[in-house]
Amino acid sequence: MSTARRAADRLIVALDHPALGDALKLIETLGDAVEFYKVGLELFINEGASAVGELRGRGKRVFLDLKLHDIPETVKRAAQAAARLDVELLTVHAPGGAAMLRAAVEGAGARTRVLAVTVLTSLDAADLRADGIAAASTEEQVLRRALVARDAGCAGVIASPLEAAAIRRSVGPDFLIVTPGVRIALASDDQKRVETPRAAVTAGADAIVVGRPIRDAADPRAAAQRFLDELGS
Repeated sequence: MSTARRAADRLIVALDHPALGDALKLIETLGDAVEFYKVGLELFINEGASAVGELRGRGKRVFLDLKLHDIPETVKRAAQAAARLDVELLTVHAPGGAAMLRAAVEGAGARTRVLAVTVLTSLDAADLRADGIAAASTEEQVLRRALVARDAGCAGVIASPLEAAAIRRSVGPDFLIVTPGVRIALASDDQKRVETPRAAVTAGADAIVVGRPIRDAADPRAAAQRFLDELGS
């Protein structure tokens, strides 16, 4: 993506709600300030495809964050189903392997771009070691998985902002990097690898995903505008 991309293209708001009604209230509150939304597991399991349909009916762009991870044929069929919902982005887990990633890309077709989740932002190097992953650092493991995803035809990856610069150096300018774990003020929560919006974009991120800092704000629209201001500066 171009560095001249609009701030509105860079901000994806996560609809971390169990009920569609609550998600739609947030969308109404944010109004025309936000164009791009993430539908994740909680909302999709509770509400199904209707959640995506409601957003598309309002002219919103949709990132379907299901983190698919299964045998290649199952993931291919799931990606085909997601593409029929007219979602712009779809996630799969990079540890599923190259064959699974290729199957996801094939199933998604030309209109839905597949992003591979490298290492969850709730994990750090100690967690990887505890899981038996032999990587010198979290960044090393993220880079390995990003290169596998690129070679499998994925449009990009999900990675923390702390790895964005290294990924960008490795994969070049046309590979999408979408970063969760972004905060205006860095605070302690269940995400261990976090950064500010400006730092994420400077490092090479094309877009950021923000949930709780907007959802739980006293004034969600003002909170979203703070992120947009940083992304546009």
